[in-house]
Amino acid sequence: MTGAPPVHGDLIKAEARVRPLAIETPLIRHDALDAAAGARVWIKPECLQTTGSFKIRGAMNRLSRIDPADHPGGVVAFSSGNHAQGIARAARHFGLPAQIVMPKDAPEVKSQGVRADGARIRFYDRERESREQIAAELAEARGAVLVPSFDDPMIVAGQGTVGLELRRQADVRGLCLSDVLCCTGGGGLVSGMALAFDEDDTPPRFWSVEPEGHDDWARSLSEGRILSNAPGVRSICDAILTPEPGKIPFALARSRLAGGLTVSDREVRGAMQFAFRHLKLVTEPGGAVALAAALRGLPKTMRDQDVAIVISGGNVDSRLFGEWLVLN
Repeated sequence: MTGAPPVHGDLIKAEARVRPLAIETPLIRHDALDAAAGARVWIKPECLQTTGSFKIRGAMNRLSRIDPADHPGGVVAFSSGNHAQGIARAARHFGLPAQIVMPKDAPEVKSQGVRADGARIRFYDRERESREQIAAELAEARGAVLVPSFDDPMIVAGQGTVGLELRRQADVRGLCLSDVLCCTGGGGLVSGMALAFDEDDTPPRFWSVEPEGHDDWARSLSEGRILSNAPGVRSICDAILTPEPGKIPFALARSRLAGGLTVSDREVRGAMQFAFRHLKLVTEPGGAVALAAALRGLPKTMRDQDVAIVISGGNVDSRLFGEWLVLN
């Protein structure tokens, strides 16, 4: 674990730091989704966020505390794409050089976004190379700061600003949210969002949502300890295929999350189709898992309640997106 987990006050400070680039995303509903879910479902579409995902929030919060004079080599990060784009955009904003370690099979739209913001890319082979080792070596050689995608207190605090927004938006509407479903990889978003509701007398129940066969969060929450995924398990949800929960996110989440849900790749494709047809939103697979869980029909404990879900990203290659839109 790198540093102590953030506290609620850290999210308040983070919100001011992310505002130069991050926007406040809306809260929306659709009757067809409510009917399928059996509840009133409120959607927080972070796919509309700067760089196409919530990751810009954590990147802005972390990089805002880096002094270029102390770190002339700037920043190094490893990511399949959304964190990479957030770091590249934030680095450009703060005038920091950035190098990103990305898998060779990362969606082209994500690598293009990284390059467009002036960051350099070092591609690696998922099966034969360690991205962590490569990034650490690059950071040491460049005199740069290594910025992880979720296991960092300032990253988690930045992502938690999604929760602060959701809490305010629910209050304005007079909502009492019973549950929040959140797409989960390393866990920076779901743990940060849960932390945002710490001052509520009756906070909503938070649930991680993951692809089938890659349910490290569901199993870890059930066992009360961090469990890993079996190597080689694949899914179309590339953005959330982390080996195991992050230490800092899990330290926060183990007492704040109710449990974990899983969805199939087929259900994810159906959610992407629904978002495009009804919500007029482009979603990437990993960003659509919470929507997929809602469309399948929510558990009885959530029926007829006000439930929030996060669509966490919209960075998907146009060719694959077109193919998935017509698949059953």
